[in-house]
Amino acid sequence: QVQLVESGGGLAQPGGSLRLSCAASGFIFSNFAMNWYRQAPAKERELVADVSSIGSTTNYADSVKGGFTISRDNAKSMVYLQMNSLKPEDTAVYYCKIGGYPYWGQGTQVTVSS
Repeated sequence: QVQLVESGGGLAQPGGSLRLSCAASGFIFSNFAMNWYRQAPAKERELVADVSSIGSTTNYADSVKGGFTISRDNAKSMVYLQMNSLKPEDTAVYYCKIGGYPYWGQGTQVTVSS
């Protein structure tokens, strides 16, 4: 069955960095675009970034452009989110998702605080 397992969350200081990873299994990873979403307390889940199936095209929410980078390794069935210049407003649970399909990971908590 489809599994998406996120890791790499934690506590970071403002201006710091974290790298999230998502391990995928149960489907042909290289055939699908992948997304990173986040959900902050009392807010709706929002799309943060997406990457095409072969990694040639990426898109970002305006709020993270210039600070976050999405990438993937199809040989390892992994998708990553490098988060730099973190701000307190980046605090949220981050989820990976198969683009266009209702398969989500369990999420990983990112907290940005001094």
